[in-house]
Amino acid sequence: MTLEELEQQVHQLSVAERLSLLNTITRSLQTDLTQTQNSTQPNKRELVEQLRGCLKRPGKPAPTDAEIDAMREQRLVEKYLT
Repeated sequence: MTLEELEQQVHQLSVAERLSLLNTITRSLQTDLTQTQNSTQPNKRELVEQLRGCLKRPGKPAPTDAEIDAMREQRLVEKYLT
């Protein structure tokens, strides 16, 4: 059945049947979206490890909070003021 045929069939349903169909579609979408988010969203520990890897500097310690704040501020200046 094509989408066009399905749309024609929907118009032939009663209001109660269309509401039921709408609820079924909504639940189906919520389930699919939840599964997609859970499978693609890394957990917090993985994100922290990725960020640590981005900030590593060979032979130097990890940046301090103050250094990170300065980097962020510099990035915002570059982004919005230049």
